[in-house]
Amino acid sequence: MIESPTRNTALTLSQERSAATSSGYLMLIVAGVALGFGLFGASLLQYESTLGGVLVAIAALTVAFVACGFYMQQPNQATAITLFGAYQGTDRNTGLRWLLPWLARKKVSLRANNMISERLKVNDLRGNPIEIAAQVVWRVTDTAQALFDIDDYKAFVIVQIEAAVRTIGARYPYDDFEHQEVTLRGNHEQVGTELRAELIARLATAGITVDECGFTHLAYASEIAGAMLRRQQAQAVVAARKTLVEGAVGMVEMALDLLSEKGVVELDDERRAAMVSNLMVVLCGERDTQPVVNAGSLYQ
Repeated sequence: MIESPTRNTALTLSQERSAATSSGYLMLIVAGVALGFGLFGASLLQYESTLGGVLVAIAALTVAFVACGFYMQQPNQATAITLFGAYQGTDRNTGLRWLLPWLARKKVSLRANNMISERLKVNDLRGNPIEIAAQVVWRVTDTAQALFDIDDYKAFVIVQIEAAVRTIGARYPYDDFEHQEVTLRGNHEQVGTELRAELIARLATAGITVDECGFTHLAYASEIAGAMLRRQQAQAVVAARKTLVEGAVGMVEMALDLLSEKGVVELDDERRAAMVSNLMVVLCGERDTQPVVNAGSLYQ
């Protein structure tokens, strides 16, 4: 039996390192000195001096060489340096900078980017379709990974945000009226923390980190929104009546105990049951009760 050779599937990640660049202000001085020699050589040309022509030529070449290497860099900006496609390092220094003219350079913004995802339709933990959208603040931390390990890191961020939102949206139920589970609607901080951790793990290969994230839109999908609203209303009514009945039962027990303790009246089982029924109607009814005055005895 012939065994197939094993394939190395490990991904070699790039790593940012510092590039060897110079201050542009120092090179301005060099260009100024070269320009001075050029002017001196130009003054010698009126005497038909060979030295003057040589000085002018050298000065022109020097100024042109120096001028081709200047570039400006703003705060929170970096420049990746390459030589014939090979990564040479990244310059994070700000201001006027200078680099050898044959080195290619590509600028990358290190500033925070704010992105709001599209509204996505996701099935939550219970299978209910919901609409969800997230706001994410991200920034580049490793320019080498962002430029050389990912084809288009901005498009990569958009796709990974969508994937992470779908993953977190399917991990929890939208709502839990009994407050016994972690839900998307009731636990914003915990769910947001998990979403950030999920995004950081997904974007690590692109040299990108996430500073802040959270949901900007969270609702049931339109096809079930009406039914879920009626369900929530029904659950709210049941919970309210349960609380009302529990309170009414406690008040009835207290009333009967006080009547028996103080000997106000002695009730047999039948009248005791009738009194309990009347008290429960009074305490649990949604409308005001109309009292009936009994002018006879208790048993008439």
